[in-house]
Amino acid sequence: MPEGKLTPAGSVAAFDDLVKRLPPGARVLDCSCGTGQLAVGLAALGLDVTATDASAAMVRRTQQLAEQHGVPLRTLRVSWDELSDRLDGSPPFDVVFCVGNSLAHAEGASARFEALTAMARLLSRDGRLVLTSRTWELVRARGSRLDVGHRLVRRQGRDAVVVYNWQIEQRWDEEHHLEIAVAQLASDGSVLTCSERLSCWPFRQEELVSQLHALGLGVESNTFDPDAENYTVVAVKGDVPQTTQRDRP
Repeated sequence: MPEGKLTPAGSVAAFDDLVKRLPPGARVLDCSCGTGQLAVGLAALGLDVTATDASAAMVRRTQQLAEQHGVPLRTLRVSWDELSDRLDGSPPFDVVFCVGNSLAHAEGASARFEALTAMARLLSRDGRLVLTSRTWELVRARGSRLDVGHRLVRRQGRDAVVVYNWQIEQRWDEEHHLEIAVAQLASDGSVLTCSERLSCWPFRQEELVSQLHALGLGVESNTFDPDAENYTVVAVKGDVPQTTQRDRP
């Protein structure tokens, strides 16, 4: 996670253009909330925030962070396929966030479309769906590889080297794997290594946009750049606005 997004305020700042246009008390869903930095930052602005995640541990961390910052926040352990059953009865949301490259963990194109459908269903009229993604076109072009960090990362007074082990498959629709290892350096010179292996199902940017259009969502903005590591798409429910996208080099 970039240094700037390690705090609630820093996480919100990444979406400042959209957030500052929201009315006071706007209803926001942070779907796949992770450690809760974005959800808590939004709640600190006085927004009515619900944070969901399929991981019970992430939900607990989000609730703990909200308590530390003294902000009200509703948290639920909910997977994408449960969103409709758990939240359909609640008032619609002005914004739904699904960020942090979460969407690639949906198991293929059909599961991704079902997840997007569930999110879109929860939007109010003119509500917005905010998505961030790795540029999977770049990831796949680089092939299977071992990326070792070139410098130490410091978190909470501890130094570590981060290693990414990418396992890229031949076809786009196959299950890919990413193992992330953190080698923490102790003051006595010892090394403690922890790792986690993640599954992901990559997708092209144009596939994502096509699925959004199939749901009746218009792409309001799209920062996709084929040479950039990540991009953000904002889609709106209702009348389809003119798409804006960064000029490609």
